[in-house]
Amino acid sequence: MFGRMASFISKTLTIAELEARKIRHDPLDLFTRVVQPVLWLVVFGQVLAQVKAIPTGDMPYLDFMTPGILAQSVLFISIFYGISIVWERDLGIVQKFLVSPTPRTAIVAGKALSAGIRSLTQALMVFVLAAVLGVSVVLAPLSLLTVIIVVLLGAAIFATLSLIIACMVKTRERFMGIGQMVTMPLFFASNAIYPIDMMPGWLQVISYGNPLTYVVDALRGSMVTGGVSEFGLLFDVALLTVMMVVLVLIAGRLYPRVAR
Repeated sequence: MFGRMASFISKTLTIAELEARKIRHDPLDLFTRVVQPVLWLVVFGQVLAQVKAIPTGDMPYLDFMTPGILAQSVLFISIFYGISIVWERDLGIVQKFLVSPTPRTAIVAGKALSAGIRSLTQALMVFVLAAVLGVSVVLAPLSLLTVIIVVLLGAAIFATLSLIIACMVKTRERFMGIGQMVTMPLFFASNAIYPIDMMPGWLQVISYGNPLTYVVDALRGSMVTGGVSEFGLLFDVALLTVMMVVLVLIAGRLYPRVAR
């Protein structure tokens, strides 16, 4: 049992390392992605902070919003990760993976982990931007470790969801259309830029079933409130872990469909 687990982890890390190499070949992609959180924090956040239209209690709105924008960055990076599967299918790489002895779930988990690595670079940029804007970010080691874990889990969830979508569509154009259709409801039906209490009842129900809500809650608790979150950090991490495992198993089952 231990040997099989060690083999699974080794193969997962190998796939993640192969995917992470792509970052070295296109590092500019990481910097272009930081434009979006800059616009949200510098423009949208500053304006709403002045208007004071969203009640956040004693917390400045920019402090409230920063974890939500980090979660948004994780979502936007990961949700389109599945398009690489479509490219790999067209290049014949998927077929090579399928005839290898690597478990399908290890392939999916490796790709999900590599999405987390990309998201961690984005998290670093958001932390730097938050410091420049004067956001009171908690830099305690345990808080930073929690941020890393939550970013990895969130990226894995959305990247795996993206892979599931890629397994069910045949063209890049259709994948991009579905990705856009999924991304915005996930973002706006979460607590990223406004509290859940402000939402109408039907939207609150959707928000409670939205994984991004728990990513934001955990990031807010670890980044700016010193461990205090609406649902509890342990609950957030546990729920995100369960979601990730379920989605990895589903994506591993569907992965062979990509080659059809």
